Amino acid sequence: MNTPDTEELAKAPVLTHLLELRRRLLICLGLFTLAFCVAYFFAQDIYGFLMQPLVQTFGETEQRRMIYTGLHEAFFTYLKLSFCTALFVTFPFILNQVWKFLAPGLYQHEKSSLQIFFWMTPFLFVAGAALAYYVVFPLAWQFFLGFETSAEETLVPVELEPRVGEYLGLVIQLILAFGLSFELPVALLLLARIGMISARDLSEWRRYAIVITFTFAAIVTPPDLVSQIALGTPIALLYEVSILLIRWLEKRDARLRAQQTVAENH
Repeated sequence: MNTPDTEELAKAPVLTHLLELRRRLLICLGLFTLAFCVAYFFAQDIYGFLMQPLVQTFGETEQRRMIYTGLHEAFFTYLKLSFCTALFVTFPFILNQVWKFLAPGLYQHEKSSLQIFFWMTPFLFVAGAALAYYVVFPLAWQFFLGFETSAEETLVPVELEPRVGEYLGLVIQLILAFGLSFELPVALLLLARIGMISARDLSEWRRYAIVITFTFAAIVTPPDLVSQIALGTPIALLYEVSILLIRWLEKRDARLRAQQTVAENH
């Protein structure tokens, strides 16, 4: 029968974990708030950076402009931009706090496996975002500008005057699509480590995975073939890389188990 003292002792570890979780959440919130304030102060510069691919596609000699059609549109656009920038900047720090909270309760082999995944996540996201910014944006914007016409072609010239809110929404959509898609190896490796999938399963599902990949790319990217290929091809390659990594891990684990069995027999 539990006494009041034993019940208090049982509750103590739970309370300690809750306090630790609260402290980590406050640290994350503080970092995010600071990053948000700094990002809002430099919102125009950040927006200018995101506009560079479009400006280069326009041509620096041309007189172009961005417009907003609602009184509050520019203000909310900068708020949205500041929020996304703060989340992007603080994401590695948030992952670090999550790791520090989880690490004390993990075994050594679990720590060594999960630590790799925590380090891979921001790196792969940045790689996907960089591909979107430096490769896809210029090609996609060039494609869309190809629909402009002069007065000789359509009597009245048809020219692009993008809205600040719509442009930011499209940019964020593409960055998120590419960044999150590049997390595919992390997700597959985690599923493999907990025994839900194997390299053989992924090899057998390859044809379906390719179809799903390019269907997904067609849905989340603008309706141009360049963006769809630019997203679908890296995902398919990352899928193949995941198969190789999982196969290598399976062979390594089998070798370690064999060595352990030999050691126990001796």
